[in-house]
Amino acid sequence: MTVGIVSGPGETANEFVFVTPDSTEIKTGEFVYYRSKVTVETEEGVVEEYRDIYARVTGREQERGYPNQFMANPDVAPDAVASKLGIASEGVDLYRVTASIIGYFDRQMGDFANPRVVPNPGKEVRMADADELESVLTDVDPASEGSAHIGELLHRDPGEVDVHLPVDSFAATHLSILASTGSGKSYTASVLIEEMMKPDSRAAVLVLDPHGEYGTLQQMQGIDEFESGGYSPDVEIKGSDDLKIRISELSFTDLMSVLSNPSDAQEAALRGAWNSLDDEIYLSAQNIIDQIGDDVNDSVVDALKWRLRSALGRDVFDESQNVPLTDILAPGQCSVLQMDGMGLIDQRMIATVLLRRINEERMLHEKGDEDSDLDFPVFILLEEGHRFAPADGEARSRGILSTILSEGRKFGIGVGIISQRPSKIDDDVLSQCKSQVIMEIQNPNDQDAVKRGVEDVGEDLLSELPGLTPGQAVIAGDTVNTPFMADIRARTTSHGAESLDATEEWSKAWQQRNSEPEGRRDADDEEGIQNRDIPLD
Repeated sequence: MTVGIVSGPGETANEFVFVTPDSTEIKTGEFVYYRSKVTVETEEGVVEEYRDIYARVTGREQERGYPNQFMANPDVAPDAVASKLGIASEGVDLYRVTASIIGYFDRQMGDFANPRVVPNPGKEVRMADADELESVLTDVDPASEGSAHIGELLHRDPGEVDVHLPVDSFAATHLSILASTGSGKSYTASVLIEEMMKPDSRAAVLVLDPHGEYGTLQQMQGIDEFESGGYSPDVEIKGSDDLKIRISELSFTDLMSVLSNPSDAQEAALRGAWNSLDDEIYLSAQNIIDQIGDDVNDSVVDALKWRLRSALGRDVFDESQNVPLTDILAPGQCSVLQMDGMGLIDQRMIATVLLRRINEERMLHEKGDEDSDLDFPVFILLEEGHRFAPADGEARSRGILSTILSEGRKFGIGVGIISQRPSKIDDDVLSQCKSQVIMEIQNPNDQDAVKRGVEDVGEDLLSELPGLTPGQAVIAGDTVNTPFMADIRARTTSHGAESLDATEEWSKAWQQRNSEPEGRRDADDEEGIQNRDIPLD
């Protein structure tokens, strides 16, 4: 369908302007195309061929319309004024639309190639075909294994253009989901997990859940669309009581990070004691204390003993227990570590130790060690990612997370970072996530952080972020062939992060506090209790 005619070039070398009547209702973010002859390389050599050159609409403003005088009386429609004056009302409104060239889709490359030439004035501009858009926006066959259906193209009618992402791509290139509170980031993450746990992917997924929002994923078990040929996803929920760190799994730097402000003398004494320890599987605070040298000042020893016993006496540390990797990671299994009963320091330490152990096991496997516990790729999702990789760099977990993001691809470790505060995440960590789902973001500092960390999204799409509604997202990065806006599909499982209905909760609490339990009697009716209002004989 023709929607407009090219009127000339735009402000930049990659833009053009076309004119369209109001009836087309072209929206910002929509995809259009024009036909043009380009030079391409084929099996027969270099030839010129006509190709569809795609472009994304980046702006729309009125070029022509009724004069302002026609709108002077709000009780009289402009069409009525025009009719009275004998002026035709149809075709009056004309819009000037700016579009940014994406290019033609090269099937051999599996990507867009930009011809770097804007169309000539007078060229017809057409609406991009729905089926064609499905095939070129992402490099995945919807019917193939590893295809994740996450929603629909935002500017089209419901069901017109489905959006599928390749699981292999975002699991390998790392993913960030960024959005303000209430915009749907946890919801979107759960949609992706649902897709990864379906029979054609059977992923090994680990979720670090600081607020206990992902427990409803257990509902996948027993739903037909997640089952096939004897397969059904295993969803394991681990609470804070299940999460233990074996003390011997700590590094010296880990240990220092959990102590309460040790002095230089205490650090030196502790380092000496730590280096004197054998490579023991089971270790206690007392084992470390026993290795403190006799030459250390008594006051230093006493202070160090108190700090060690206080730090390592917390519930998260144990002499022998830990979290076996084989319990939380397996193909076809999603494990949710609900950490809402733990403090921030303990959450970070759990993440540090688990990420390090997973990285070590995957490295061993890729180097040919048959004894590795993890002979399969894994995907790790970190809710509240700014907790584990803060911009101030204070968290122990930031270092190993950064290492995995930069090197984990070759060892089969994929990472997803979810956060409502992009400005609070370490810039290096955010920039290592090469696939992005970006939802409503209002805070200017967070918008700037997205601009710094996301390379592929243009100013036109970034400007849309404050106006997105819950469930709408900009999808960009290595997972897609060009950025676009999508409407995230409905979850199969119920959402576990709904806000409390405060008025309902207040009403229920009032009723509970003001209703008398059955069988209760007033104090004055109890035997032996005298009513002081009745005078004595």
